[in-house]
Amino acid sequence: MDSQLLLVLLLLLLGVSGPRGQEPEPGGPSEEPPEEEIPEEDGILVLNQHTLGLALREHPALLVEFYAPWCGHCKALAPEYSKAAALLAAESAQTRLAKVDGPAEPELTKEFAVTEYPTLKFFRDGNRTHSEEYTGPREAKGIAEWLRRRVGSSATRLEDEASTQALIDAQDVVVVGFFQDLQDEDVATFLALAQDALDMTFGLTDRPQLFQKFGLTKDTVVLFKKFDEGRADFPVDEELGLDQGDLSYFLLTHSLRLVTEYNSETSPKIFAAKILNHLLLFINQTLAPHRELLAGFGEAAPPFRGQVLFVVVDVGADNSHVLQYFGVKAEEAPTLRFINMETTKKYTPADGGPLTAASVTAFCDAVLGGKVKPYLLSQEVPPDWDQRPVKTLVGKNFEQVAFDETKNVFIKFYAPWCTHCKEMAPAWEELAEKYKDHEDIVIAELDATANELEAFTVHGFPTLKYFPAGPGRKVIEYNSARDLETFSKFLDNGGELPAEEPTEEESLAPSLETPANSSSEPREEL
Repeated sequence: MDSQLLLVLLLLLLGVSGPRGQEPEPGGPSEEPPEEEIPEEDGILVLNQHTLGLALREHPALLVEFYAPWCGHCKALAPEYSKAAALLAAESAQTRLAKVDGPAEPELTKEFAVTEYPTLKFFRDGNRTHSEEYTGPREAKGIAEWLRRRVGSSATRLEDEASTQALIDAQDVVVVGFFQDLQDEDVATFLALAQDALDMTFGLTDRPQLFQKFGLTKDTVVLFKKFDEGRADFPVDEELGLDQGDLSYFLLTHSLRLVTEYNSETSPKIFAAKILNHLLLFINQTLAPHRELLAGFGEAAPPFRGQVLFVVVDVGADNSHVLQYFGVKAEEAPTLRFINMETTKKYTPADGGPLTAASVTAFCDAVLGGKVKPYLLSQEVPPDWDQRPVKTLVGKNFEQVAFDETKNVFIKFYAPWCTHCKEMAPAWEELAEKYKDHEDIVIAELDATANELEAFTVHGFPTLKYFPAGPGRKVIEYNSARDLETFSKFLDNGGELPAEEPTEEESLAPSLETPANSSSEPREEL
């Protein structure tokens, strides 16, 4: 009996302490949750704070766009970004493209110091702390090429004459670095430059037979081109080595034709050439007498290479914005204009003589020698310029109105395309209506894209300036809220605002439409 009781107790104990199903013991190993899957849109990885780290681990070369849903530039970039992803995918490239909704991921925008949209950053080998800022084009082929040159080599290794000639023949502009030692630091400089010069094809060689073939005896970078003189050499300084800035300037200068026709394809190179002086010949390419002027224009160009960029503008093409900027009417062609891109000062020939190589050369020499005065754009003074509450100013009547010693003049300098200018227009009209019976107050506006002033240059739109009555040509910049109440306080207080705490509305006043904007919050890139 005792033994049977003992057996029952033993079985009961085993049932209590034995395993129930497959429950793990407390503190024992547990199954890890699966990693979050990264969603895609049109071949683009869609990342957030939790999936960025996973993407960096999975993809050794990752380009990430920080965007905002409301950003116009981001919307314009989106289709090109997707096309670039498709191009790289078709090549089975290791590089992937991704995007992050900046406003929805403030921790990431803070971590990567994103201050404008879109911002693109390139990550290598999962390194989260040392990304590279994307500085390439905003179209698909350019994006893909920028990435190729970072993941692979930026220059083709050339071993023989056949491969070298094939590379030279393949493109209009080809740059080949001839280096006797490919381990030299000058080669690293050359390859670094090649990474970003996406509009040129690069090759590299150390073969003695290729030095001999192209008549070289020392390290030289050679630019081969299918126009003008066909070739330009940049010998490497044996003592100082290869300077990337000097080489970049050389390539930009010599990759342009001596005479460049302005169009949508050439304009980026024209402005990137770092040649501050531009000479523009406005002609109608459909007219034979105009085309005949190109020979003399081109003949004058070589002595000014690197100093003056010679550009042809076809008034019959879609170049109305260029004509407007220089104040040129299509019927004035053929005509010359000279501009310094740094000062934006413009010059025109004093006489209307024939355009020949000699006259073009003389005009350039005169401008460079300081013998020609710049001209200022101005519309004609409208007959009814002072009939509305808001007076219309142009370059030709600005001085007499703005600096009238008997008047307090408040002027809005605007651009017709500026959204901020359009937004504040009703308040400006209300202000003019309110003060139209004050004889000593003038409210005016001036289109600063069509009129230039000797007194100062307008850089952003809208710009508001107050010209108080009295001697001394005093000018006060207005930088507060753009509403009727604040404008009125400013005028009633003699050109300054009463001391008071800024209101919330004032602190949120819109910025000027200018690339110089700054903000602590990420903004749309201009």
